[in-house]
Amino acid sequence: MEINKRTYIKEAFSKKGEVELYGWVHDTRDLSKVRFIVLRDITGRIQIVGIKGETNEKIFELMNEIPRESVVRIKGTLKDSKQAPGGKELNPLEIEVISKSEHPLPIDVSDHSKTELPKRLDYRFLDLHRERTQAIFKINNTLLQAYREFMEKEGAIECIFPSIIGTSSEGGTEVYPVQYFEKKALLSQSCQLYKQMLACSMEKVFAVFTVWRAEKHNTTRHLNESRQYDFEMAFADDKIVMDVLARCVQHMIKRVLEKNPKELEMYEVKLKVPEIKYLAFHEVADIMKKEKIHVGKDDLSPEAERKLGELYPDTIVFVHDWPLSGKPFYIMPSDKKGPNKEPLANGFDAIYKGMEISSGGQRIHLPELLIERFKAKKMKVENFKDYIDSFRYGAPFHAGWGMGVERITMLILGLPNIREAVLFPRDRDRLTP
Repeated sequence: MEINKRTYIKEAFSKKGEVELYGWVHDTRDLSKVRFIVLRDITGRIQIVGIKGETNEKIFELMNEIPRESVVRIKGTLKDSKQAPGGKELNPLEIEVISKSEHPLPIDVSDHSKTELPKRLDYRFLDLHRERTQAIFKINNTLLQAYREFMEKEGAIECIFPSIIGTSSEGGTEVYPVQYFEKKALLSQSCQLYKQMLACSMEKVFAVFTVWRAEKHNTTRHLNESRQYDFEMAFADDKIVMDVLARCVQHMIKRVLEKNPKELEMYEVKLKVPEIKYLAFHEVADIMKKEKIHVGKDDLSPEAERKLGELYPDTIVFVHDWPLSGKPFYIMPSDKKGPNKEPLANGFDAIYKGMEISSGGQRIHLPELLIERFKAKKMKVENFKDYIDSFRYGAPFHAGWGMGVERITMLILGLPNIREAVLFPRDRDRLTP
C-alpha cells in the first residue's frame, strides 16, 4: 500500500528538494513570461512560480487556466527566494486539477471580504475558505481543548446528556416541541437537571452541551441553538464554583495567547488574561445609579453589563448575592437579606467584556425546599417528579455554572455578531445550510 507523501505548506518551508503539496488556488498572477499561483492549505500559503522557457510548456499554460479556489495537487522543487513570502517558492514539475471551481464565486472569499454576513452564511461552506473565518474556529478549538484540559486537571468527569426531554428543564415556555413516537417531548434548554443528578453521585462533572431556546429574538448576541460549557460540583457553594470558573477562563485565555497569536493579530486583538472582581448585586445597582443607567429590581440590563465592561476592562466581574426573584427555581436561597430586606440567592452572573458569559450558583438539594420554590414560581410540581425524587436518596449540597461557547469566542475576538462564531448558525430565520 502506497502512503500519501503529501507535505503541508508549513512543513515545506523547512524542507529542501522535491515536495508534493495539496491545497486551494488562493490567487494567480500572469506577467506574461512569469506566472504565479499562491497555494493555500490549513497551515499557510506558498508561492508557485512558472517561468516561460524553463517550466514545462503544458504546466506553464495550465497555470493560467486554473480558477481561484480550485483544488490542486502540485509537485515541485523548493527554491530559496528573498522576494517570496516566507523566503521560499516552488517551481512546479506536476500540476493536477483535482476539482475545478466554478466562476464567478457567489461571495467574496478574499481576506478583506466586502460580502455582508447574511450572504456569507448562505454560502458558509465557501466562506470557510477565508483565513479570517478559519481563525475564529481555530480559536474556538483552542478554547474547547483548554476547557477539557482544565477540567481533567480539576478531576472532573466529562458526561454526555440527553437533548430530548419530557418537560422543560428551566420552567420556561419558550421550548421546541417534538413528536417522540406516541408522546410529546421537548428539545432541551439546558442539561441543568441532569448534571445535578450526576454531581450528586460522581461529585465533579462537566460537559459541552447543545441547548435550544425558542425565543423569537433577532439580536446580535443570541442564538436559538447554541452550546454551553457546563460544570457541576458536589460539596460546593456559589463561592467555590465562582473560583473554578475564574481559573477556568484564565486558563482558556492563556492557551489562546500561546497557541493563536497569528489569529489574534488578524483581528487586531490585544488579549490579556483577565483579572477577577467580585461585586454584590446591590453594589452594581449603586454604581449604575451613579452612572444613570437603569437596573431592574432583580436583573442587569445590557447597558449595565456594557458599563461594567468599561469600568473594569480585561476583568471577569462576578455579580453575586442576587435577588432570589431573579434566579431560577433550582438556585439555593441565601441566609442573607438585601438592603431592603429582600430575599437573596446563592447565585451569580459573570460579566466579561461588557456581556454576561456565565450564570451559576448553589443548587437546592432538599426536596421539600425544591417543591416550595416550584410553587413560588407557579410551576407544576408533578412535571418534575423524577428530578425532585433524585434528591431523596443522599444528595449533597452542590453548585455549578454554564458558559456560552459561542459568546466567549465572540467576545475574545470582538466580533459584532455572535453568528460569526458559529459554523452553521440557527436563528429564527435560518435553517440552512
